[in-house]
Amino acid sequence: MSESFRTKIMRWGFNLFPAYRRTGGRITYISRDMKSVRVAVPLNWKTRNYVGTIFGGSMYGSVDPIYMIMFIKLLGPAYIVWDKAAVIRFKKPGRSTLTAEFTVAEEELTAVRRECEHGEPVNRIYTVDLVDRGNTVCASIEKTLHFRKKIM
Repeated sequence: MSESFRTKIMRWGFNLFPAYRRTGGRITYISRDMKSVRVAVPLNWKTRNYVGTIFGGSMYGSVDPIYMIMFIKLLGPAYIVWDKAAVIRFKKPGRSTLTAEFTVAEEELTAVRRECEHGEPVNRIYTVDLVDRGNTVCASIEKTLHFRKKIM
């Protein structure tokens, strides 16, 4: 699915936002329905660590807010969404540009809405991998998100 003008503007704004810009990562694509986002973390002077590979903080920082923002946009203002916890597992050094693909299926949105229906908080875990050009996983990140329906 292609980007819309609205998601292109969102991508540009997000990439210019100082806190995200300093991670060294860049959002490269947001689908028009907000259910797919791609992120790239290049190996350059801003992301290189002492041993010449991508700094772990850049890896994590570039993927940190993505799932939360996707769910905020997808669920709408009737829901509260927060990052609750995260785990990053480094598997191999990042020696070239790394990419991550975030996707949220309609079934997942339906499941979250159903679980939140009674007003109780719900925690769910989502995983994303940072991979190199050869599709080798360099880091796996687990994000625990907290969902709750707002009391109106």
